[in-house]
Amino acid sequence: MKKFKYLAMAMLVSVVSTGCGGDDEKKVILVDQTKDSSNGIDASITVQAEKTWMPHYEAAVARVLAENPEAEIELIEIGSFDVFDLIDSTDILNEDVPDVFAIPLDRVYGMAQNEVLAAIDAPILAEKIGGWDDFDAGLGGAFKIDDSYLAFPLNIESLIVYANKANALANGIDIYKTIEFSDLGYEDMLSVVHDAWFGIAFANSIELNLLDMKPDGTFTTDLTKNFSELTPIQQEFFRSLFNYWKNHYDAATDLWDKVAAWGYVDAAFVTGGPTSIRLDGPWAAVAMAEKTNGGAELAILPIDTITLNGNPLKHWKSGWGLAINARIEEDPAKMALAEEVIMEVVNPDYAQSLFEASGKILENVTIEEYELTGLSDINKNIIDATIESYKNAATRPLFTEWGQVWGTWQNALLSWSATQPQNVEEAYAEVQASFKAMMANF
Repeated sequence: MKKFKYLAMAMLVSVVSTGCGGDDEKKVILVDQTKDSSNGIDASITVQAEKTWMPHYEAAVARVLAENPEAEIELIEIGSFDVFDLIDSTDILNEDVPDVFAIPLDRVYGMAQNEVLAAIDAPILAEKIGGWDDFDAGLGGAFKIDDSYLAFPLNIESLIVYANKANALANGIDIYKTIEFSDLGYEDMLSVVHDAWFGIAFANSIELNLLDMKPDGTFTTDLTKNFSELTPIQQEFFRSLFNYWKNHYDAATDLWDKVAAWGYVDAAFVTGGPTSIRLDGPWAAVAMAEKTNGGAELAILPIDTITLNGNPLKHWKSGWGLAINARIEEDPAKMALAEEVIMEVVNPDYAQSLFEASGKILENVTIEEYELTGLSDINKNIIDATIESYKNAATRPLFTEWGQVWGTWQNALLSWSATQPQNVEEAYAEVQASFKAMMANF
């Protein structure tokens, strides 16, 4: 963990840093302080940023301090999930827990229940920033619990399709037409479907209910039904998954290995490898380019380019937000400064900087606006595919109990390699047993 303190002084910002393990640095960043700042905020806050985000955040902080020279802002270089671990293992009063930090959409309900997050004047911020026709219809509304906005939209997320053009050509796959998953060879498209983050893209294609909550608080799932009770479409879905597993099991690949699968997928997608298609997010841009001759052989496509039994894949309308630690909620000056930082981090004028630093795509910036930036063609294609995939994505379940689906789904599918089912009915029985056990816990 590194900490960088920013103080406005004359025509520059001096940066004082402290770090763990003797990893200390000092920096100086110039800022423009020619504007009238007599109405500036006098407060001190801390802000979380991951290592690669730092250049974008440093620039955002400099813009805030140029308007508020009496303020102090300390950037804490720490991973987002490390922040969550700190909150879970200590509490929000721990000084190492920042005043402003990023959270994924699925964390907001749990943090709301634990009173971790301060309410934000999100609609007012959105009006100042601009770009939304209906703020509450998107991520803004998703971060609203009861009458309180507990985070401000940072970025949208959806899985997209990455294709290796050279491998596709060698394997006779036309990537510019709709591609039916069931028609492909078992290595033509690799996806770690036993990880629900990827498996949900297939499940959503038929609106399979892994877990839902009714208005009265009761839970439902399709996966406690007997195989004979599933619809023909659902039965065919599991038949496709079973065949996918069986082909990889017979070929002794690593796809059904919880740890080794990722390395297998990466190696197979490299130009000259057997794999032409994979799913991943916009954050994977650099890694995908490295595997495709610097991006020369890389194609980026919306997720619905792939169908499963004729049904287009679709992921979730997911994303991240910027939240404020509830410990400063009663301090108007700190809250105001925190909101100023949030507005600068997601300032649409710096959408290119944000993407280059983090791979994050702003909800309130259009494809056409991104096209006018200085981003590379690959990055523009990734943004285009992500926005298109997001438009058609399913609404992400946010109730905390859905978190139990991750392990339930994965353990059920991974068990096939141990139980070696002989047919789809036997394979589905493992899934049914796992979900019955999960539902019993509720």
